[in-house]
Amino acid sequence: MIEEMLCVLSNHYLRNTAWKWIGRSFLNDFSSYEDLGSQFTEIFIKQQENVTLLLSLLEGKWRTSEFDFHVRWPGVKLLTSLLKQLGPQVQQIILVSPMGVSRLMDLLADSREVIRNDGVLLLQALTRSNGAIQKIVAFENAFERLLDIITEEGNSDGGIVVEDCLILLQNLLKNNNSNQNFFKEGSYIQRMKPWFEVGDENSGWSAQKVTNLHLMLQLVRVLVSPTNPPGATSSCQKAMFQCGLLQQLCTILMATGVPADILTETINTVSEVIRGCQVNQDYFASVNAPSNPPRPAIVVLLMSMVNERQPFVLRCAVLYCFQCFLYKNQKGQGEIVSTLLPSTIDAMGNSVSAGQLLCGGLFSTDSLSNWCAAVALAHALQENATQKEQLLRVQLATNIGNPPVSLLQQCTNILSQGSKIQTRVGLLMLLCTWLSNCPIAVTHFLHNSANVPFLTGQIAENLGEEEQLVQGLCALLLGISIYFNDNSLESYMKEKLKQLIEKRIGKENFIEKLGFISKHELYSRASQKPQPNFPSPEYMIFDHEFTKLVKELEGVITKAIYKSSEEDKKEEEVKKTLEQHDSIVTHYKNMIREQDLQLEELKQQVSTLKCQNEQLQTAVTQQVSQIQQHKDQYNLLKVQLGKENQHHGSQSDGAQMNGIQPEEIGRLREEIEELKSKQELLQSQLAEKDSLIENLVMLQPSASAGDSEKVAELKEELATLKSQLNSQSVEITKLQTEKQELLQKTEAFAKSVPVQGEGETPAAANSTDVEGRLSALLQETKELKNEIKALSEERTAIKEQLDSSNSTITISWCCWLIKIRKYCL
Repeated sequence: MIEEMLCVLSNHYLRNTAWKWIGRSFLNDFSSYEDLGSQFTEIFIKQQENVTLLLSLLEGKWRTSEFDFHVRWPGVKLLTSLLKQLGPQVQQIILVSPMGVSRLMDLLADSREVIRNDGVLLLQALTRSNGAIQKIVAFENAFERLLDIITEEGNSDGGIVVEDCLILLQNLLKNNNSNQNFFKEGSYIQRMKPWFEVGDENSGWSAQKVTNLHLMLQLVRVLVSPTNPPGATSSCQKAMFQCGLLQQLCTILMATGVPADILTETINTVSEVIRGCQVNQDYFASVNAPSNPPRPAIVVLLMSMVNERQPFVLRCAVLYCFQCFLYKNQKGQGEIVSTLLPSTIDAMGNSVSAGQLLCGGLFSTDSLSNWCAAVALAHALQENATQKEQLLRVQLATNIGNPPVSLLQQCTNILSQGSKIQTRVGLLMLLCTWLSNCPIAVTHFLHNSANVPFLTGQIAENLGEEEQLVQGLCALLLGISIYFNDNSLESYMKEKLKQLIEKRIGKENFIEKLGFISKHELYSRASQKPQPNFPSPEYMIFDHEFTKLVKELEGVITKAIYKSSEEDKKEEEVKKTLEQHDSIVTHYKNMIREQDLQLEELKQQVSTLKCQNEQLQTAVTQQVSQIQQHKDQYNLLKVQLGKENQHHGSQSDGAQMNGIQPEEIGRLREEIEELKSKQELLQSQLAEKDSLIENLVMLQPSASAGDSEKVAELKEELATLKSQLNSQSVEITKLQTEKQELLQKTEAFAKSVPVQGEGETPAAANSTDVEGRLSALLQETKELKNEIKALSEERTAIKEQLDSSNSTITISWCCWLIKIRKYCL
């Protein structure tokens, strides 16, 4: 059968009937008989060309869509079956095949939903537990395509296709830091927010919707899991807050009608979204439940945690949420502890606080509530010496009429009453966390004379296996009282406590009892993950953070028990020296910190001054450019005024005027003077001619032949005088034309000069000066006009005299000719 199938595949003679035979017989064998299917798969993939040929058939190069469907769909099913039978081997073949993964990614873009949906199942099997293939699929734009399919199918209201896509996304992202970073940088976290918009209608919670939403919440937790690198988790947490995903989850958290398993998973998801992220923790502290009056979400959740009627998984989820809220959150720790202080309790009045709920759960009759409240309160003290000291101030009223006792004393009182193991383990974990790294708390604990005898009695007794864990925790608490003892109480100094252990317990027996803690089977389970995940309440013994404390203190307590008094003294001296050294180092650190702050302030000042300097330089540059623009506008206006008023404009500095220069005006005046002198000369010449004519008339009777020569000379002089008169007339006409042009330009210039206050050009400020100069120019033009008029009148008079002279000369000449004729006759 295999040879037949290979022949058909290799020769590309895949008919519908042949491929149906393969799909029915071969695939049915795979599904029905796993061993037989594994053998067939091993035979099939022994030659890698078979898988390569199958990939080429899935590529979809067929012309006929019907034939393509009958080839492609069974091919997808065949390859899926191969991956299910021998996944790692088939994955390796596809990985080394050229474009093998890319060909399979094309199945998600197929327009036929059957092939697309089975392609999702194929990629699920392909990407399972193979980081290399997961990266290739992610970079082949798988996230975009899968999110588009989820959106098209209706998000959480979609069918099983949404479920398959979510499972594939989990395969791509879980334990794959590269794909998680790619998913975050591709802004795909923002596209997850619509998944959780369930609305107010909570009646439509179908089984498929619950499954989808459960997978969506798990996908969010994959991105912010505590096992991821801290930097990647922190960036995803911030992105979820910025896009509003955390707000949407808190809305589901406080909504009504949400199924219990969805509510539990939402609490776990919110827990990991806020864990160690100060911004998200602050937001969660501000969330209020929609109650009347509104209550903080933390208080509402703690009510569920200490309520024994609530489901066990829900109470574990609330405890985890509270632990994540306090993780590396000293501000939140201080707020929780402050709700137990007297001043805060008086101020709150009748409203229940988180601290009161924890104290109520700590001393209730439910052992699980005791354990949860003790662990939650221990997390409020984790790595926070200030809150450990503040918690010593808490006083509790036990019975009416009895004086109040401290919270520390009440914990030891309940511990000595022989309650359930779960309650005692929770209280011992709280006391160990409280006293570690806090000498003041150790002093308060040792101040009660009944505490040390109780611990030594518990450790020294030979009890059953169930009590060995309590004995180990008592040994740890006594060891903490020795190691962090500041010897302020003379009766319970370090040396005396070690002597007491040696006499009543024995050092070896004490160390053996101390080792019971880390050897317990539930200790290793709790040390693996921060989330308290237990199958039932009786397994709820150890807390994850407490296992770290045990691992840290077990060795140093063992050394402290075996040390002699001399070694203790030396150690004390070394500690004092180290403390002095630490104080010096702290002092210098503070100095360096202050100097760093001052340096930072100076840097900020320098940066501010630089910015101001740049702004001022920019302003100066702008002003310079504006001044240059004003200058250019002024020069342009000056040139325009100069062109329009070549003979009348003037410049404000007095060097020249805007059209006619002073030299040109002087030249015109000289020409007028020359014309006047010429006119006087002509008048004198006319006078001489008149006198000559009169002499000729008087001398007519005695005329001689020489008179004809004088007559000829007179004619020549008369012609010359006429030519001079004509040229003078032309010059006078030219002067009149120039005078008219000058008047027109002067009037145009007077109209174009702006009135001061109306213009915004640089020349507007000098308009008054220009008007004054213009008035002077008009006055001078008027004088020139008068002079030209006088010259014109004189010219007319000269012309009349010349005509009179011509007529006189002509008459005299005619009379002279007549006399000559008479004389000749």
